[in-house]
Amino acid sequence: MTKTELLYTGKAKTMYATDDPDVLWVEYMDQATALNGKKKVQIPGKGALNRQISSLLFEELNANGFATHYLKTLDDTTMLVKKCAMIPLEAVVRNFASGSFERKFHAAHLQPLVPAVHEFYYKSDALDDPFINDEQIVALGYADKATLVAIHAMSDAVNGYLKARFAQIGIDLVDFKLEFGRLADGTLVLADELSPDNFRLVDEVSGRSLDKDVFRKDQGPLQPVYQTVLDRLKGAQHV
Repeated sequence: MTKTELLYTGKAKTMYATDDPDVLWVEYMDQATALNGKKKVQIPGKGALNRQISSLLFEELNANGFATHYLKTLDDTTMLVKKCAMIPLEAVVRNFASGSFERKFHAAHLQPLVPAVHEFYYKSDALDDPFINDEQIVALGYADKATLVAIHAMSDAVNGYLKARFAQIGIDLVDFKLEFGRLADGTLVLADELSPDNFRLVDEVSGRSLDKDVFRKDQGPLQPVYQTVLDRLKGAQHV
């Protein structure tokens, strides 16, 4: 398998076409961004850590019957994924109040949210990824009702798996962002990445952040935090 044409350079990953039209080549970069890309820093080793965490979790989800775009890992920073047409939405699941939810509703920090709160955001850097509701999504043609129902159900199922997985290693899954796409045959799959870049994680004992909030809030170096998450995941058998 060889990469060919550069398709996309994002905030944390670069994507290439390959000599297989149904497979994409994804390289994780050492770049950390916040505030929708307004804050940007190079952090050596970050790409390899995100790739390892993402690969580990995608492999577990695949093994547990979840449909994902993940195929295999090539090297420290590279994985192969199935090519899919991405749905331009971020599906956010919140188990505890934090971040924008906490500010918007003056909710107590880490207040448990039962049931888990689901939100959609329209993926647009130019518009700062605005909140969007189901009716707006359908009216604008970004997804139909059946797709939204399927995304909601898959997000719930992934949340159930990941909450248990992180609880097993002493971490609360506060909230996270998922992205979805469709394969050429129409199959809806979980795509993008699964890492502390798009999870909010808190150590159950110390209460300290184990995610990109450390970078957002200038709480210290990011690399050791991501290494902690990876080490704990690798040290415990999956659910």
